[in-house]
Amino acid sequence: MNIFENEGDGRTAEAMRAAHLYYIQNLTMDAIASELTISRSSVSRLIAFARDSGLVEIRLHSPIDQLTQLQHQLHDRFGLTAHIVPTGDAVTEIDRLDRVAMSAARILTDFVDSTMIVGVAWGSTIASVSRHLVRKPVRNTQVVQLNGAGNAHTTGLVYASEIIGRFGAAFGATVQQFPVPAFFDDPATKEAFWRERSTARVLAVQRRMDVAVFGIGSPSADVPSHVYAGGYLDRADYDDLARAHVVGDIATIFFRADGSHNDIPLNARSSGPGFTVLMKAPRRIAVVSGQAKLAALRGAVATGVITDLVVDEITAGQLAAMD
Repeated sequence: MNIFENEGDGRTAEAMRAAHLYYIQNLTMDAIASELTISRSSVSRLIAFARDSGLVEIRLHSPIDQLTQLQHQLHDRFGLTAHIVPTGDAVTEIDRLDRVAMSAARILTDFVDSTMIVGVAWGSTIASVSRHLVRKPVRNTQVVQLNGAGNAHTTGLVYASEIIGRFGAAFGATVQQFPVPAFFDDPATKEAFWRERSTARVLAVQRRMDVAVFGIGSPSADVPSHVYAGGYLDRADYDDLARAHVVGDIATIFFRADGSHNDIPLNARSSGPGFTVLMKAPRRIAVVSGQAKLAALRGAVATGVITDLVVDEITAGQLAAMD
């Protein structure tokens, strides 16, 4: 556990005092309440504020091994670093997603630092991650949106900007939005858009990413992926995906079970970054929850795009057991 000094208002100072007395000096909440002349419930709120705002960081270190056997298996087999979130069989899929998203948000604080470019792909999972982000102001860092969010029914600006905005606010970073459709009607239209200087500027930022954060879309997930539930695809699109044997997508770029993604017609119309662009980022973090996403996860792993995987323990175990 590390306690970081943070300038702020009186509440922050009080939270620092309470956290130091609780975590460093091992005082009880009753003792802290007496020393600070406040109620016990106020002490509890101050300590919770210290955790949620990033003043306090708690880490668990295994005395036996930093990686569990399952983490070793996933690393040895797929070459990725797995961050496995403990969840039981009785946990609902919504609660499972929330726990995975909370863990991913905490993990991100270790990966994001000053003078970085963080690419963020919108989606149901990353929206949940954004709501759990811990404040960690850094300098000269940018957050860039990786794929457009507009469709025939909405511009998607509110949905995408809320997600990207939370990342920017958490890290004190400037935000680069990408106000284009998720899917163009015609590949030629996309090519023309990509030649526009305003669009080319955002694409150039994407190519310099240090960290990319994304969920894995699946048409069969219990918590529907936004691209499949938000009016982005029509019946003809679904038929094309079925003919191409698509199992999922990363940032609205679709792939098959073997990780291949070439010759999938919808990819030519997608505003998402190609996998060659994603691969330029040294760290590429996928956040996945739920067994219904297993087939999509296996295909995503086969693309070679993922370096870090934040996943619930049941899905991780099933991934390790797959052929």
